[in-house]
Formats: sequence, structure tokens, C-alpha cells
Amino acid sequence: MYNSYNSAVTIIALFFIALGVACIYFVQMVPLGVALIVIGVVLGLTLRTCAEWERAVILRLGRFAGVRGPGLYFLIPAFEAVYTVVDTRRQSTRISAEDTLTADAVTVTMDSILFWRVMDVKRAATELTDYRSMVAQVAQTSLREVISATRLSALLSTREQVDEMLQGLIKRKTDGWGIGDIAVEIRDVKIPPELNDAMSRNAQAEKEREARVTLASAEVAIAQQIANASHIYAANPVALQIRQMSLIYDMNKERGATILVPTEMANALGSTIALNVPPPGPAPGYTPPAPPRPMTPPGAGGSVPQT
Repeated sequence: MYNSYNSAVTIIALFFIALGVACIYFVQMVPLGVALIVIGVVLGLTLRTCAEWERAVILRLGRFAGVRGPGLYFLIPAFEAVYTVVDTRRQSTRISAEDTLTADAVTVTMDSILFWRVMDVKRAATELTDYRSMVAQVAQTSLREVISATRLSALLSTREQVDEMLQGLIKRKTDGWGIGDIAVEIRDVKIPPELNDAMSRNAQAEKEREARVTLASAEVAIAQQIANASHIYAANPVALQIRQMSLIYDMNKERGATILVPTEMANALGSTIALNVPPPGPAPGYTPPAPPRPMTPPGAGGSVPQT
């Protein structure tokens, strides 16, 4: 039987008993004091309390008499007794399965958390010997069944589906137990270290393959753009010459390097470059010399030019 005495009931009973004793010895009111003492004893035997989340299962002469609580409730002395108090809050149970084979013969260890609560207090208390232990055992066996029916890749990649599968299996097994609000969360899946290394290398190789495919796709796109540009240049040679000049300018504008241009390219650019070459002229700051003075031949005018 569950011991349902608590401090509140004890304090209430002792208060009435002490008040009755005080009435007898100090006030000399014996009948009132005796009545208060009797009330205190009766309250101590009949009054019980339950917390907000607790429900008391009452047996009357060995048969189920009801569920009482929360708060204050009364018992019939010598006829009724509290069999157990059931916690109706949502509870969690840790379940684990060690070294269990998956559907593809891989040994794994899985840890999960089961959330549940008591929905039907009468069934959980009177039809199950230990509902907490039974729920944990059913959850553990269900977890092993789910692992055995699932491949390793599914356990690692589709945990939500595995949670739903395990939750449905536990619900079917606990149907009629008075247990509800069942939910399962997988905490961790451990695999052998050598298999973990192999999966890591496989994942790395897959990432490298994806990178190479992406690079090849980029090369194809670039080649397609170059092919489209070649058609434009083939239809318009002037555009090709302008593009060539732009490339040469871009390569030479910062470094000032000497660029060797093939003869064919030079001939193709000859007429275009000639348009950009300024005509030859005197260098800046150059002053042309004065023209020579004319000399008069001797005998012309009868004089010799002075030097």
C-alpha cells in the first residue's frame, strides 16, 4: 500500500488535538476539548492530499473504489485505503539498443528518448504490475525490431521516419495500457570505427566527384560562349581586330612590356594601327634654324658684302 500521509494532514490533525487539549486544561471545557481531539484524530485518519499532477487510486475492501485528487480528499477509515498515487505528468524514459544488427548486417548502437504520460489512471494502476518498467521494456524491444528492419543508410539519413516507425510500433504494443502522448526522439547512432572511416572516405570521394562535375559544366559553358563569340567575329572581322587591339592594350598598359606579335596578326592589324599613329613632326621644344641670308655676287652694285 502507498503511504499517503503528508505534513499538511499531520499539521491539521495536531492542530485540532492541541486545541482540544488546551480547552480541557486551560478553559475547563471538557466536552469541547474532547470533541476537538476526536475531530483531530478523525482528520488524521481520513484526510489526505494530492499534488496537482497526482491521482490517488482508492481501494475499498480490496476493490477499486475510484480515483481521487488533486487536493484534499477523504477516506473511510478501516474500509478504504490508498493503493498507489499515479503521476500524470509527461515522463521521459531513456532506451538503448547495443550491438544490434541492421537489415544490411551492420552492428550499431542506438540511444533514444521515449516521452509518454499516463492517460487512464485506473488501467495503469490496476492492470499493470509496474507500468514504468513495462513501458521501458516494450520501448527497448521495439527499438531493436526497428533497427533489425532498417538499413544503416536509412538510420543515418531518415531519422524522422525511423522515429515515426518506432512511435507507431510502441503505440500498438501499449494499446489498452492507459498510456498516451507517446513520442520518440533518436539521440545518437554509433557505428564501428572502421565503418565510420570508410563512410568518411566515401563521402569525401563523392564531394570530389561533384566538384569535378561542376568544373566540367563550367568548362562546357565557357566553351559554348567562346564558340558563340567566334561566330560573331567570323561575321565581322573589324570587331575581331578591335578585340585584338584591346587585348594588346590591356596587356601593355600597366607593365610596359615588349610584345611579339605574329606576322599574320601584324598584317591584319596594319591598316587599323596606322589609323592611330600620329604624323611625324618636330620634337617638342625644337626651334628651326633661321634661313641663310642671300649673298650678292661681286660686281653687282659695286660692293662686297660685309662679314
